[in-house]
Amino acid sequence: MGVAGTAVTGDVVLLYDTDHTNASSVSITSGITSTYGEYIFRFYNINAATDEANFQFQMGDSYNTAVTSCYISWFHSEADSYSGNIQTFGNQDQAQGTAFQIIIDRLGNGSDECGVAELHIFNPSSTTYAKQFYTTHSNLLNDDSNYAGFVSGYFNTTTALTQIQFKMDSGNFDGTIKMWGVK
Repeated sequence: MGVAGTAVTGDVVLLYDTDHTNASSVSITSGITSTYGEYIFRFYNINAATDEANFQFQMGDSYNTAVTSCYISWFHSEADSYSGNIQTFGNQDQAQGTAFQIIIDRLGNGSDECGVAELHIFNPSSTTYAKQFYTTHSNLLNDDSNYAGFVSGYFNTTTALTQIQFKMDSGNFDGTIKMWGVK
């Protein structure tokens, strides 16, 4: 999807591409504007310093905008000893909550345990509508099982959201974060 600042077919522009090491949080405070109707974030090799930590995000000037969301996941163990059907986790959903929204949950912190994800946010700078989002992820849990999930929701505000922050709910993280604007 392009090189930083260069459009691919004129519609998708890479706006942010940074490797992070031992980061407590990452805030992107510029680049989210009305220029683009959709923003895509990709997360590569997110590795938690703390076992079973959750990688999460929030938007707005104070990173406490009201969120309504639904979290769905499924898993399968490396040893094929157990697997899970598609299920929801109410403790990871929000109903007008202002907490950070989980993108990847229960990351293992081993050297071979990481997560990857993609986040889409639609019209974040709109002053008319709520801001819809969805995420997908795959990660390795601390018990060597693969875990995948999907989150969808919205930020319930008509205020333009031009800042976003990513962090673990406990400890620091390593990984690459990229952001694209889509016309």
